[in-house]
Amino acid sequence: MLRFGILGCGSIGGFLGRLLARPDGPLRGRARLAAVAGRDPVRAGKLAAELGCAALPVDELLARPDIDAVAVCTPSGTHADLGAAALLAGKHVLVEKPLDVTPEAADRLIAAARHSGRTLGVVSQHRFDPATRVAKTAIEDGALGRITSVLIEVPLWRAPSYYASGRWRGTRALDGGGALMNQAVHAVDLAQWLAGPVVEAAAHTGLLAHDGLEVEDVATASLRFAGGALGALLATTAAYPGRTTRVAVNGERGSVVIDDDELAYFHAARDGEPTGAYGAYGDGNQAAEHRTPPPEPPVRDRVGLLHQPHRDQLADFCDAVRTGRPPLVDGAAGRRAVAAVHAVYTSARTGRTVRLDDSGNPVQDTERNP
Repeated sequence: MLRFGILGCGSIGGFLGRLLARPDGPLRGRARLAAVAGRDPVRAGKLAAELGCAALPVDELLARPDIDAVAVCTPSGTHADLGAAALLAGKHVLVEKPLDVTPEAADRLIAAARHSGRTLGVVSQHRFDPATRVAKTAIEDGALGRITSVLIEVPLWRAPSYYASGRWRGTRALDGGGALMNQAVHAVDLAQWLAGPVVEAAAHTGLLAHDGLEVEDVATASLRFAGGALGALLATTAAYPGRTTRVAVNGERGSVVIDDDELAYFHAARDGEPTGAYGAYGDGNQAAEHRTPPPEPPVRDRVGLLHQPHRDQLADFCDAVRTGRPPLVDGAAGRRAVAAVHAVYTSARTGRTVRLDDSGNPVQDTERNP
């Protein structure tokens, strides 16, 4: 059983703490909470009292021999430093998204994991949504044929009070970016998991509805994936009242749409079935055939997050530590998401098309076609 410490006592730290303090389902017998730590000792003490665990300074938590793993739930720009300290203290580390705010910081954290021999994982819980698993299986089985296009739409609203709720929000150093790095990085990770790495980006960003931020509230990009598929990205926190996040993957034999974490549309031509001169214009939705009833009613935490995806990712992380295999979302996967986001930012800043290799390393950038 892994005994966890949590760094960061905000909403996500509290949520993971509640999952670990009373482990059930796949976490039963695999994990439990031992301690929390945060910058504000009063806040940490309140969370510890709620969860029935110790509240400690960070250095004491990392020195505790009865803590095997650490979940880093602090502002994004602190992930690499705190995660590396935990790894070098002999702890396995699970980092909230994003891995950090630059590829260089991500590299430092990955290097620390390699040096320590401990497991590094990144929270990307939507890979564990049932809808995403259906889409992944269909793509791997070739049911959609060659993937030709990907649409990523994250049209959210965040009021000024959201950015004022934490001094790190909307800052380049600690948030790393705006709507794309903070809110849409999950969708970018899903798109790359389903369609392959982003290898080219041509983008624009803007700050259109939130005065005083250092980062964007609108980002758009044209993307190219390693397999040749083309993509379009919209990420914004300036779309009142806010709509659902959608990832669509289209292929020559079928398409799948994940909307609000649910399988909204699925259609794949069956074996021997002609695709027709004009297709089906969205008819013949087979999504119901691929949905399976959940074993229990969906449960949400008070912060609005579903238990199941995070719980399943925590269980996967525990099993990865136990068996020595990489977790489903390892450091390399987390870095690819950050690298794709940075390619969009670099393109928007320079007005050039940015190219990456399959690992997310810059290859070259060129002037955009007139």
